Amino acid sequence: MNPMDSDKNSSIPGRRIASRLSSETSDNQTTPNFNGKKRDEIFRACEARDIHALASLCLSEGGLLQDDLRQAAWPILLGYDPNSNHLTGSEWTKMPVHDDEEQVKLDVDRSFVHYPNCQSEKELDGKKKQLSELITKILRKYPMLCYFQGYHDIAQVLLLVLGVEQASSALERISLFRIRDYMLPTLAPALKHLHLIPAIIHSSDRKLYRHLSGTKPFFALAATLTLYAHDIQEYSDIARLYDFILSHEPVVSIYLFAAVILSRKKELFEIPLDEPEMIHFTLSKLPHPIKLDGLISSTMELYSTHPPEKLPFRVWKKIPRSSVLKTSRDLSLQAIPKEAMELLEQQKRDIRRGSYGRRLCG
Repeated sequence: MNPMDSDKNSSIPGRRIASRLSSETSDNQTTPNFNGKKRDEIFRACEARDIHALASLCLSEGGLLQDDLRQAAWPILLGYDPNSNHLTGSEWTKMPVHDDEEQVKLDVDRSFVHYPNCQSEKELDGKKKQLSELITKILRKYPMLCYFQGYHDIAQVLLLVLGVEQASSALERISLFRIRDYMLPTLAPALKHLHLIPAIIHSSDRKLYRHLSGTKPFFALAATLTLYAHDIQEYSDIARLYDFILSHEPVVSIYLFAAVILSRKKELFEIPLDEPEMIHFTLSKLPHPIKLDGLISSTMELYSTHPPEKLPFRVWKKIPRSSVLKTSRDLSLQAIPKEAMELLEQQKRDIRRGSYGRRLCG
């Protein structure tokens, strides 16, 4: 096996702590002052910049609890200094216009549908202006990145949780090291990610796999493309889910969708095999309300029991070595943007050498 495809068990936070999930029961959540104790633990982990401790805390019920704690923890998980912002002031306005800015305007106009609540039109307009500038900054700084519809959903979460100043650095890191595969000239690399889902289902539940075998996994595209921000309607839920997603390697987000499918198997078995379009429709919508803590626990159990290297059908082998799924496995390694840009250029060369569907941007 190529070293870049290696397991790296000792350095991946999620793999090391997944076995401890069973001991983190909800009983502890009901003890007096539990949240106060957990807040202290989160602060201590942030002060020590202990990624493994933060990952463990993100797995426990409620995740990082509140936005003030997320403002301290997310920069550590994403690997940036919150006191250093390289695109401050109006510097970005002097950069060349990105080809996709018109689409950004259209999407921003449709933003903030579900949250925040109870804001006036003036306040919402202000948020939309901030969101538009946030996205435009990143696209102008990295003109080789292709915008996709739904990117604004991710940016919206970061803006609301972190505020204007921090959100820029966070979105930059997520774009380069978590969703880079989705910001290429074609969505074909993103579709490759989805083929991991049937393999995970096959490993966990053969009967359900057979029942779903007539349906392609494209039903998961909107959710995985936007790190679930497009589909989750409650602000507290998406903020809590991002605690989990940002504290684990990118492939765990794919395992999460498999866990969602497995949690709905009773409902899915009730749909006849000769109605694949109904199966697709059902799976293209996340359950509402969504029970996040249970799904997170199930996700980590799947990930621990059926790691990507051991999935059937050689699906992991088919993921290119330049993919974020393979280059961003170890959160403790602080990669730099230059490395991401080199990998992106390699990915573009790989695309040009093959047949990857229609182009989405230049």
